[in-house]
Order: sequence, then structure tokens, then C-alpha cells
Amino acid sequence: MSQPTTPPKALGALGTYLDERFHGSSMLRTNMRKVFPNHWSFMLGEVALYSFIIVLLTGVFLTLWFRPSMLEVEYTGSYAPLQGVMMSEAYASALHISFDVRGGLLVRQIHHWAALIFVAAILMHMMRVFFTGAFRKPRELNWLIGATLLILAMVEGLLGYSLPDDLLSGVGIRLMQGVALAVPVIGSYAQMFLFDGEFPGEAIIPRLFTVHVLLLPGIMLALVGAHVLIVWIQKHTQYPGRGRTESNVVGTPMYPAFAVKAGAFFFFVFGFTALMASVFQINPIWLFGPYTPTSISAGSQPDFYIGFMEGSLRLFPQWEPLIFGHPLSLSTLIPALVIPGILFTALMLWPFLEAWITGDKRQHHTADRPRNAPTRTALGVTGITFYGVLLLAGANDLISEIFYIDLYLTTWIFRVSLIVGPIIAFIVTRRVCLGLQRRDRDELHHGYESGIVKQLPSGEFIEVHQPVGADAAVELRSKVASEPLEIRTGAVDENGVPDPRTRSPLGKLRGAASRWFTRDKVDFDEHDGGHGDGHAAVEEGAGSGRAAVSSGPSDKH
Repeated sequence: MSQPTTPPKALGALGTYLDERFHGSSMLRTNMRKVFPNHWSFMLGEVALYSFIIVLLTGVFLTLWFRPSMLEVEYTGSYAPLQGVMMSEAYASALHISFDVRGGLLVRQIHHWAALIFVAAILMHMMRVFFTGAFRKPRELNWLIGATLLILAMVEGLLGYSLPDDLLSGVGIRLMQGVALAVPVIGSYAQMFLFDGEFPGEAIIPRLFTVHVLLLPGIMLALVGAHVLIVWIQKHTQYPGRGRTESNVVGTPMYPAFAVKAGAFFFFVFGFTALMASVFQINPIWLFGPYTPTSISAGSQPDFYIGFMEGSLRLFPQWEPLIFGHPLSLSTLIPALVIPGILFTALMLWPFLEAWITGDKRQHHTADRPRNAPTRTALGVTGITFYGVLLLAGANDLISEIFYIDLYLTTWIFRVSLIVGPIIAFIVTRRVCLGLQRRDRDELHHGYESGIVKQLPSGEFIEVHQPVGADAAVELRSKVASEPLEIRTGAVDENGVPDPRTRSPLGKLRGAASRWFTRDKVDFDEHDGGHGDGHAAVEEGAGSGRAAVSSGPSDKH
């Protein structure tokens, strides 16, 4: 029989020393027993966290050799096609990292791929939170932190691939200058402040480097810490299921199971990122050459998270009206600042807007199934469709060339799709969600299709339905009935007189929004109990424990 092991004397003494001074044993013991739910979608947040760590580690490595200077030098490095070419120190040092520093190119590519994975994981994580309603009370603050992290990650990525000062990144900086100039009244002053003079100047790369390496990472690191801390304090949401309530969490304890899985998953993410960096080339700056204001590149595309802004700029018509004799560049101002501003403002305010529309002030620790919130899910798909059309429009020149479509026709197709596509996406998604709810109701009351076909004495062929399991039944019954605001808050008294607050313009708007948000309900308690649509209803045979076959009147749902 094995004897229980005891820690080494030195470690035991150290633990006693620390506990006597900081009293952390009880807190540590409690937190090590904290439970995390098991579901693959919860790993999206972990992917974002681990890729952020990889970005920080590889960024430190790259900082050791990168020189953020626009001082012009002659290239004398290992890449023969550019030898003798005059370029900035920033571009020369980026080439030095790629060709002369051992492992430099691999680390550069790991850094770039990890940054892309970081933004993609944040987007996927926020979509999971949005579609499941995990942003609701009490997690509104964490939603705001996540949306802020998304914006900062996009800006950080834009600044990062602007640093090498190659031709592609220089075009991106030129775009930044154009957006700054489009701002009314202060645009020229903002441009002069940003570039310390005329474009391109000699200050932009050092300034972008400072923001990219010091300012934004520090803010993001603080926000990531706050995000994780809030999740730890408020506990994690979980999907509906047997034994899962608003007051508990069913899953894996922090130590040892979850800690081991988390550590292994980090190395999996790191290994996958390293594999992509080894196999798939990204941002080959040596092919583009140094940036010069007189040169442009054809067919260049930004990273995907900025691509929607590129598409917005390409689709918007050339509107530049004169206001008091001064041109107002709406063709740049609206697609580059107004449209992204509206998108991100709506994203950040949605938890409060939905709570205002529905009047729901309850705390939610159990996630919704997306089908059970059809309006919210349809709005989310609408936003994704809008974003996707803009992203594809950013490559309208490549699409035109590859598919032999006229460029102007391609542009007009995307302009029409930008308006029609989201509308169609909303209608279709909403109907699909309602259809899935009706199917869930049918399975709950009549069982699922077993694939067993039997012939009745009358000669009719029917398919036998089997009752759903206990776990599935709990999941199917997880839908919470949604009522308009008037019913939820009792805005109408017993005599049918509406509350005076509902008669104000804002109250009428809120009531109309609430009715629209909760309309087309599928009531799981309304069914006629029959099943005569060519299937067999489920009944428990007396004493046999088997489903007996019976036919009944037509089932109308």
C-alpha cells in the first residue's frame, strides 16, 4: 500500500512562511475548487487569451532588433535583390530580422499569425456571447471590456503592419493620412500633428512604434486582466441542461483538471500558430520594396479586420459637396469614420438597448440557445452579413479580375448587396429560428423520428417516434417565454388603461420596439396532443417500458 507523500521540508517551510504573512491558504483552497463548465465554445476566449500571450512574447523578441527610425540608409544585408537600395532604417531592420537573425523570420510570422488569430478569436468569442445572451445582467461591463479590446486589437494590428515601412504598409499609412484630412475643421491640424509636418515626414514610424509597443499593449493587458477577474468573480455562464440552474455551475474544477487542460491547450494554440507560420507565408515585405510616396501597389489587401473599411471606402460614391466654399469629403469621412463608428457604438450599447426594450432586469447565468431568441439572432446575422459584404467589397478588383466581371458592375453588385443582403439575412434567420423552435416543440411532445417504419392493420405506414431523453428534454424546455413590455411590467391596469409613461413618444417607441422584439412566439405549451401526420405518437406501453404505436387526429402546429 502506497504511503501518502509529503512536500519537501523546504517547500513546506516556504508555504508556512507565506501563509503566516498573507493568509492565502484558505483563499487559494477556495479558488482552486472553482468550477468551469465544459463546452467547446468556451475555448474561444481561451484562444484569444493564449494568442495574446504569444503576441506579447514574440513582440518582445522582435523589439530587440527592430529600429523605429525613418532615417534613410543603404541596404547591405543578405537579400541580394535589394542590396544598394536606399530605404528607411525601419525597413532595413525588418529585412535584417527576416534574413540575418536566427529564427527571425519564423518569429515575425508567428507574431503576425498570432495577431490575426487574436482578433479572429475575439470576434468569434463575442459572437458566441451575443448569440447566447451571455452579455446580459450582470455581465454588461465585461461586454464593454470585450468590445474595447476588439477595437484596440484592430488598431494595434493596423499600427503593427505599418511599422516595417514597406510599400504595402506605407499605403496603409497614406490611408490614415487621408482619413485624418477628411475630418471637418480639424483634419489638417490632426494630419500635421500625426506626422509632425507634411506626409510622410520622419516622425510617424517612431510614434506608431511607441503606441504599438508601450501604450496599447499596457492598456490591453490591464483590460484582459480585468476581464478575467470579472469572469472569475461573477462565475461563468453555462448552457441549459439537467442539474444546471441560475445558481450553480456544472463542470470541471479549476485544480487539477481545468488547469491541466488549460496548460495543454495553450501549447496546442502555440504549436498550431507555429505550424501556420512555418507553412504559410504572410506579409513578405522583401517583395514589396521600400515605401515611396510616388509608388503604389496593385492588388494589395489589408488584413481581414481592416478589410471591411477598405470595402466601405470602395463602395461609397464620390460625394464632396462644398460647404461655405470648403470641400467636405463625405466619400472618405462616412465610410472610414461614420460607418465603423455606428457599428461599434451599436455593438457596445446593445446589452443596455436590449434590456431597455425588453424591460428584463433579471440576472442571467444560463445561456440562451440562439434559436430561442430569434430577433437577437437575426440581428446578429444581419450585422455579420453587412460586415461580410464590406469585407468582400474590399477585394472587388481581384474579384473582377479573377471572374472576368466588369469592375464597375462588381462595385454596383456589392452596393446593392450591402442593402438587400442584410435584410434577406434578417428575414431568413428569423424564420429559421422559429422553424427550429417548432421542431423542438414537436420533439418534446411527440418524440424524435426513430427511423423505424411500421405498417398498421389498416395498411398505413407510419414512422415510430421515440421519446427524447431527460437531458434533451431539459434543453428543449429551456426556452423562457418572452412577453412584450406592457405584459412584463403591467403597463396596462385591470381596466385596460395604459400607464401614463407609455403614452409619451419615448414610451410609445419602447413599446413598439418591445412588441417587435418579442413577436412571432412559439409557445411550447400549446399543442393538441394528437399526431396524425404520417408518424406514430409516443405512448408508454403498460408494463412493457416500450413505446406503443397509435394514430390520432391531424396535428396542427
